[in-house]
Amino acid sequence: MSGPQLSALDVAFLCLESETTPMHMGAVVTFRPHGQVHARKLTALLAERAARLPKLRQRPRTALFPPGAAVWAEDPDFVASEHISHHHLSSLYEPDPLSAYASRWMGRPLDTGKPLWDLHLVTGLPDGEFALLLKLHHALTDGAGAYAVAVGLLDELPRAPRRPHSGSVPPAPRSPVDAVKEAVGSTLAQAGIASSVVRATRSPLSPISAPPSTERRLGLVRLDTAEIRRIRRAHGGTANDVVLAILSGALREWMINRGQRADDRTLRALIPVSVRGRSAEQLGGNKLSGYLCELPVGLDDPLERLLAVQHEMSRNKAAGPARGPGAFPLLADRMPPMLHRLGSKAAGLAAPLLFDLVITTVPVPPNRLTLDGTKVAGVYPFVPLAPRQAVGIAVATYRDSVHIGLQANGAAVSDVGSLRDGVLKSASRLLDTVH
Repeated sequence: MSGPQLSALDVAFLCLESETTPMHMGAVVTFRPHGQVHARKLTALLAERAARLPKLRQRPRTALFPPGAAVWAEDPDFVASEHISHHHLSSLYEPDPLSAYASRWMGRPLDTGKPLWDLHLVTGLPDGEFALLLKLHHALTDGAGAYAVAVGLLDELPRAPRRPHSGSVPPAPRSPVDAVKEAVGSTLAQAGIASSVVRATRSPLSPISAPPSTERRLGLVRLDTAEIRRIRRAHGGTANDVVLAILSGALREWMINRGQRADDRTLRALIPVSVRGRSAEQLGGNKLSGYLCELPVGLDDPLERLLAVQHEMSRNKAAGPARGPGAFPLLADRMPPMLHRLGSKAAGLAAPLLFDLVITTVPVPPNRLTLDGTKVAGVYPFVPLAPRQAVGIAVATYRDSVHIGLQANGAAVSDVGSLRDGVLKSASRLLDTVH
């Protein structure tokens, strides 16, 4: 049975898929149990819950009309347990066994002929911890929708009371004149975004571009939320500004350690912004815009970096997520699917002309999350690497910690530890400016 049609942007993510550019998001969720871990019980519980999530039972199927389109269709051979694996790490000689295992797992593409997800339960971690590794194709959903899927696999959260809608006023029907105005406005907006995207292209290529590679390197970093708040209270701006400034310092340190010049230079980050509504019907698919932010890696002073990030993000927010070159996901979503079938590969290779890396924030509400009663200890998200890009960064704040997932192209970055250490050093230097 056929379901909803994929948006043009969803089709674009499918078309970008290749062996060296797998377009899936990921998350490593860690748990600290008080007793023995019963892996068979957990995998059975996860399979039962996955089978109840409609999105996880569907796979993409080509549609006849419009040309190049695709729809979600129920997989007649779907068996949830076939997407779930248990792995016990018997060797702990690796300095970070979970990151090493997750790196190999992340580099493997999903089978686009099947439902686009994969889940691993990993036991045998130090101190008796275990982890869930969840992989979702970007065509399936964006970061906000991915959280909704992940929560469906965990223990049920208390439901907030719904507000009655009896007093709401139904929207007035649109007149033909309003419809014409909307169409003209949409066309003008697309033209404006297209021209700003063209103006934002750069030459030469990104200083941190990378060759195609099937290898990935993952790093897990945890920062203290209280320290981020202290910095924000002392210097203003938002918590996100503070995190971007910390990442700018880490990227500066990483570039210098690679023998690259960082002074008098910026790195341009694409910062995705979700424009989805709050209704349950909008949990699937991608509803994205974005900002292009010049990260001040050329500045050695941590406070100067923070002030530069605050200025840059204030300018972006004043323009709004529907304008400017960072809004090109909106432009892509308004193009016919056939154009993505024909041109997505070429457009993907041009990504380094527009931005150097992706830094995304995944929303994780502060509810206490559990699996079979065991509390979640950490949530580390991972964003797909765009073609020819060396690094992608994802951030999630959960409870008292900011969790940062670093994903690097294995051909360009032999050890992600330098970048991981750079994040901790950069955070410490910025915290030292607070008196």
